[in-house]
Amino acid sequence: MTVHPPAVGHCDELLDALGQFRASAHITERWGSRLADVLSAGGRLLAAGNGGSAAQAQHLTAELVGRYRDDRPPFSAIALHADTSSTTAIANDYGVDEVFARQVRAHGRPGDVLMLLSTSGASANLLSAADAARASGLRVWALTGPAPNPLTAGSDEALCVEATSAATVQELHLVAVHMVCAAFDVEVERRAA
Repeated sequence: MTVHPPAVGHCDELLDALGQFRASAHITERWGSRLADVLSAGGRLLAAGNGGSAAQAQHLTAELVGRYRDDRPPFSAIALHADTSSTTAIANDYGVDEVFARQVRAHGRPGDVLMLLSTSGASANLLSAADAARASGLRVWALTGPAPNPLTAGSDEALCVEATSAATVQELHLVAVHMVCAAFDVEVERRAA
């Protein structure tokens, strides 16, 4: 067995995980198509994560409000961590576990989608958000690391990345975000034709 330097080893881990992840393409296609249904009808996407997963959630909302590849109308998508005044006030007044749940109750409407990103699938604030979303009639999708984990159990659908490092999970979450956006754009374009 050849031992690779850490950087090359990271590439090898990513390549192995990507091979397994490729079998999940049907989930991202379904999510993109369903998201086109929801957002085209005036609904919205709420997205949340912690740390690097927050960055991925914000990347997703930016692609929907702005554009992914080609010009198209903007759609309603909110990264819940991005409003620092709300998140810090909620954390201060209600505790960190309520940071996303309270915003879900404020912004979510029945039929909307909440996408939660987590490498561990065990973050208490995301689990609370999933509970709040289901109670409010939102559909909950989770992008997580390896299953089983509590977030997959608390979601309507989950895409779990089988990888040993959080870095590789996050990298494949970005791939999933782009796959969802590509499927979304295809469906939006199909409807406009």
